[in-house]
Amino acid sequence: MPIQHEASVISNSRAGAYHIISLTAGEIPKSYKPGQFVTLSIDGLASSLILRRSFSIYQAQDRGVYGGSIEIVVAAHGEGTKWITQLRRNDSVNIVGPLGKPFPIPKDPVSCILIGGGYGSAPLFRLAEALKNKGCRVDFILGAQTSEKLFGLLEARRLGHNVVITTADGSAGQTGFVTDPLPELIEKTSSQVIYSCGPMPMLSAITEIAKANRIYSFTAVEEAMACGIGVCMTCVLPVIGEDGVTRMLRSCVDGPIFNGEKVRWSDVGTVPPETFGFGNH
Repeated sequence: MPIQHEASVISNSRAGAYHIISLTAGEIPKSYKPGQFVTLSIDGLASSLILRRSFSIYQAQDRGVYGGSIEIVVAAHGEGTKWITQLRRNDSVNIVGPLGKPFPIPKDPVSCILIGGGYGSAPLFRLAEALKNKGCRVDFILGAQTSEKLFGLLEARRLGHNVVITTADGSAGQTGFVTDPLPELIEKTSSQVIYSCGPMPMLSAITEIAKANRIYSFTAVEEAMACGIGVCMTCVLPVIGEDGVTRMLRSCVDGPIFNGEKVRWSDVGTVPPETFGFGNH
């Protein structure tokens, strides 16, 4: 079960365009698995910002000087995340976690490609460790609009057999998008599974390439989450079930990890007419 914890800020450091915030986390790290997330309360602001903010867990330690601790990666997009990036050592913030379903881990050693867009790469490094512990080969593709928005290059190089970097403006690595070098890397590594986290259009494009190569694609979706516990229904998206029926699933409790081939990417943000429970169903 998720745990609510009154956390203290251990540190807040810059990493390019992002902030890495380390928090005490009590018992949360003991049950954490790669791909799960936490929600943070936004305190000291107007009532319009009472909703929590969700963040993938970047690092988790179940013991140490501060007991259990986690790290999250934050970009200051709006007032809520800006408030979080201004937290200082010993400030308090309420957190709930671990939430969501983790990445599935293959039972047998296989070759895997991990793809991160911007700070979407944050949950992939603990996944890489789990895969390597299973004897899997791990290769990375990390991309962003600019070099400043890349995240985790050193960790990727430590954990990955190959690391391919792309930036839209050409300021680092290859000029272009993460999907550009993907077909060649699949062929080179004979990969059987792709794991990805980043913007929804990126996940959709990766899924199409995976389908064309007949390999699995597991995506960590970036749907806006309000409650994080499946109550508010703001993070739903259309997903095809094993029975072939489309249902509106909640990213926070049914995900955030989905089989990319089952997500109806072109219909995200809508309720398709044939969805179970809608129209004539």
